[in-house]
Amino acid sequence: MDKNRFRYSKTGKAIYISHLDLMAVMQRSLIRAEVNLKYSEGFNPHPYMSVALPLSIGTESLCELMDVRVADAELPDINLLKLPDGIKILEIYFPERKFSEISWIEVSGILYYDKKADADILLSLKERFAQKSIVIPKRTKRGYKDLDIAPYIKNVDFRFGKNIEITAMISAQNPTLNTEDLVNALDNAAKPVYSEMKRIAVYDSNMVIFR
Repeated sequence: MDKNRFRYSKTGKAIYISHLDLMAVMQRSLIRAEVNLKYSEGFNPHPYMSVALPLSIGTESLCELMDVRVADAELPDINLLKLPDGIKILEIYFPERKFSEISWIEVSGILYYDKKADADILLSLKERFAQKSIVIPKRTKRGYKDLDIAPYIKNVDFRFGKNIEITAMISAQNPTLNTEDLVNALDNAAKPVYSEMKRIAVYDSNMVIFR
């Protein structure tokens, strides 16, 4: 099998590395590790590399997946891959499933407020996500369009403290919801001044962790 699947995390300062820059970083690391990459043909050959669900800048993730086609029969040695702080290869294996089988993303985060979060804010959050319709402007290749994201949120929960912790299961594909979509859905009564969000895991349609 010529396809290797990389499972990796992207945390800390690495969250500010863009998708295109990440691809370049990964490619350089693989070349330095003398991994025999497979390239496309033509005037501008490029390595066969693809990411399951490109991550938005500023979002952490513990469950990123990248497929890389190589000419070698053996898997690369993780210890030979030198990457920037915050990007860590967790596992390399031969994949048995296609990225198209990913259905859900588990996310979590913290919503920060100017003052200590109170019961009114928590109530506003719960009421907002209990609505049957939650329409937000969603960016597309052709600009912005309104999208009702309510049908694409499987569940959402909150933990009340000085700030508010949020966990949710959101659609991974068709459409792809991002962690910022959850924050953008909030009205002024519950809008945080700042949020820290991360991806925890990805699942198939049967709620089995995808590998």
